[in-house]
Amino acid sequence: MSATADRPLLVGIETGGTKVVAAVADAADPERILATTTLPTRGPAETLADLAGFVSGHGVDGKVAAVGVASFGPLDIDPGSPTYGHLTSTPKLGWEGTDVLGPIGAAAPGARLALVTDVNGAALGEARWGAGAGVDDFVYLTVGTGVGGGVIAGGRLLAGSGWPEVAHLLPRRHPEDGFAGTCPFHGDCLEGLVAGPAISARWGVDGSRLGPEEAAANLRFSSYYLAQLVTTLAYVAGVRLAVLGGGVSKTPGLVPAVEAEVERLMGAPGATGTGGGRIRIVRPALGDESGVRGAISLAESLLA
Repeated sequence: MSATADRPLLVGIETGGTKVVAAVADAADPERILATTTLPTRGPAETLADLAGFVSGHGVDGKVAAVGVASFGPLDIDPGSPTYGHLTSTPKLGWEGTDVLGPIGAAAPGARLALVTDVNGAALGEARWGAGAGVDDFVYLTVGTGVGGGVIAGGRLLAGSGWPEVAHLLPRRHPEDGFAGTCPFHGDCLEGLVAGPAISARWGVDGSRLGPEEAAANLRFSSYYLAQLVTTLAYVAGVRLAVLGGGVSKTPGLVPAVEAEVERLMGAPGATGTGGGRIRIVRPALGDESGVRGAISLAESLLA
């Protein structure tokens, strides 16, 4: 028998709307990825079978001790619920009511299991190894097809009976912006104003194809609204750092524009009313690996 046959392994899984990513790490050195796979998100049965196959047959010498899952939602995250680990009323076609955790756990008998939402997984990843390492209070914001936020407060993931739902906060409207918004529930909530589909609806073309005038106006509006979100979280949760991820966040000039608008909203450069100096806005240090790395960090925490 190999000397490493019984070493404990961690599995991290991130499920997204278009792809799923899974990785294996040594529990003694979780930063080092030993195996990984990226697969298209298909129907629930096919996708979960693919993931279960990876968990049980990843090819790494050792035994899976813990599995962390960061999944799109909404999710039932109450460990005491009979539907813990199931998707609830998700807009993802065919996935409503799907048991995400069960098939994955069945592929790793005896392993400890936990799950969080995808954006909270990214927050955990950035907290452990990325832009939030060593920062006790920060928020990971994703702006892409939708808007989401994961808050680290006092070094721990902020969670009550559910997770913070920042997408549907209602911002003050920019005086030059007459767009009605695209959210089917609220119209002009944050997601209805700054997410990718909202940008396309506002201008009639994809955000990557905007002309110079439209791009400048879009930057002005997006930074205005996102700065309100960051400012609110600074006042309510005391965050000192905002990590801005997702496809829309790659818009040229968006990060410095949001940072400047935050300073304007808070009254003066560095003035936050909560102490601790200016609030920084940065891109994710882990890039597209924030979520799966966070899932590994979640698995690691189960063995602590």
